[in-house]
Amino acid sequence: MLKVVDEEGREVPRNTGGKLVITRPWPSMLRTLWGDDERYLRQYWSEVPGTYFTGDGARQDEDGYFWIVGRIDDVLNVAGHRIGTAEVESALVSHPAVAEAAVVGRPDDLKGQAMVAFVTVKSDIVPTEALKEELRNHVAKEIGALAKPDNIRFAAGLPKTRSGKIMRRILKEIAAGGAVKGDTTTLEDFAVVATLQQEE
Repeated sequence: MLKVVDEEGREVPRNTGGKLVITRPWPSMLRTLWGDDERYLRQYWSEVPGTYFTGDGARQDEDGYFWIVGRIDDVLNVAGHRIGTAEVESALVSHPAVAEAAVVGRPDDLKGQAMVAFVTVKSDIVPTEALKEELRNHVAKEIGALAKPDNIRFAAGLPKTRSGKIMRRILKEIAAGGAVKGDTTTLEDFAVVATLQQEE
């Protein structure tokens, strides 16, 4: 049985975000990690005692459907506040002008981390400075002022693997102003990265 719970493990009301847990075993579930039973218990069964923690943030709507909002561990520490990137991305995509969004952190001397949002707008939308501010305010309205991205960068496309997964590591390197390092062999289109670097 699935539940959405708060930090103390209490089930939250409908349409409230929290941690997604499973309260009883299911067929073909993971039973251990190879050679490390203790890590298995610590990783999956200790976050909310007596339940299996999926690692995902979620909410349950009025009809009982579960909405997965993203990984709990993909969190930025902005001026002492923990902000989930998936939640900010979800808020951005809920704006009618936005087709796709990815949020990453970059080092910041004052805040620790600053939030950078890479946004692809719909084909009939012209990206403008006014739209950037509108999107920042939209995030503030949806989540709160603390979640406003520090910087919004419009992108014609986001770097993805051939299977369609956004390569956040590359976006983090671009946001930090550094060169793209490491393995890029799974990148679908390197021209997307070159364009993003030129637009810095």
